[in-house]
Amino acid sequence: MEKKEKKTEAEMPEEVKEAPAAEAVKEEVKAEAKGEVKEEAKKEEPAAEVAAPKDEIQKFSESVTAMKTELHKDIIGQEEVIDDVIIAVVAGGNVLLEGVPGTGKTRLVRSLSQTLSLPFSRIQFTPDLMPNDVTGTNIIRKNQAGDLVMTFQPGPVFAQILLADEINRATPKTQAAMLEVMQEHKVTVSGKTYEMQEPYFVLATQNPVEQDGTYPLPEAQMDRFMFKVEMKFPTVRELGDIVNLSQATQAERATKVVDGPRIMAMRALAEKVPVIPEVLEYAMNLVHNTHCELENPSEVAKKYVRYGASPRAGQGLVTGAKIRALIHGNYNVSYDDIDALAYPVLRHRIKINYNAINEGLSIDDVIGLLIKENRKK
Repeated sequence: MEKKEKKTEAEMPEEVKEAPAAEAVKEEVKAEAKGEVKEEAKKEEPAAEVAAPKDEIQKFSESVTAMKTELHKDIIGQEEVIDDVIIAVVAGGNVLLEGVPGTGKTRLVRSLSQTLSLPFSRIQFTPDLMPNDVTGTNIIRKNQAGDLVMTFQPGPVFAQILLADEINRATPKTQAAMLEVMQEHKVTVSGKTYEMQEPYFVLATQNPVEQDGTYPLPEAQMDRFMFKVEMKFPTVRELGDIVNLSQATQAERATKVVDGPRIMAMRALAEKVPVIPEVLEYAMNLVHNTHCELENPSEVAKKYVRYGASPRAGQGLVTGAKIRALIHGNYNVSYDDIDALAYPVLRHRIKINYNAINEGLSIDDVIGLLIKENRKK
């Protein structure tokens, strides 16, 4: 983990209290994203008192490294996307992936299923898709004796790795059926409940450009996703590598490096990672500071946030930070882990207001300001 210089500052900078110019704020946020954080904004990392099981941490890190290596056989670039997806898989969460067509969303999930050697299924959501098409239904069949019997035909959600492609094209009724399975890891059909096999992971995609004929996910449904990850358009060099890769073969080349039981063991280890009270308070303050309607709201929230994140944001932040700490060889959660995961955790859980839009600020820009303000406290 990169170390940053440390200083302290008693007061919040004037650029947060006053209306900042859009360009100045964006440059400041971009600098922080690259690690060029001002010295006074950095908190001192507290020391963990719990002894780290070194062998388990090393195996955890090696497993993640092996997964990344295999995924990069099929995916060019997209380092941040791959990191966040792996964290979500280990955590047992789900990911909403947003990106223009052709950036490798389907290929990423297919390669992930091969890397984990888990059953894969893909659902192409359309307006005429019904809930039973997703979850499964009871059908009448003849048994060996020739009698008609009612049997359950499982739907595509029973795969352990599921790609819900263009989920915002389905009607709200079908969306609700899909998201219920995703959240509860179970489905009820005709009064009978069926459990999903663990590990269970859903990656849903949506196109940020074309919105005609879509049904935007309500905020309550969006909140069920652990992360929202943005798949950026490739660079010129990456585009060339993608073309060369596709000319060689269209098939996924990733091979199995871990399996379901190993993922569950990694999840169990992550649950044991300690979070000291100071870091937990820091994470909870960050979530709390997204709310402008509460008593003594943060300056950034009052100026730029329409409504803030739910308690699930705090859960996702801490759970993901534990896994990120292990990936980097640490057995305690740091402030850097919290800050790094604030973007995918909060990106779909807060709404910015007209002031932010008028100043040309994106949601990520506002999250960057919230992180900076939180460091001062």
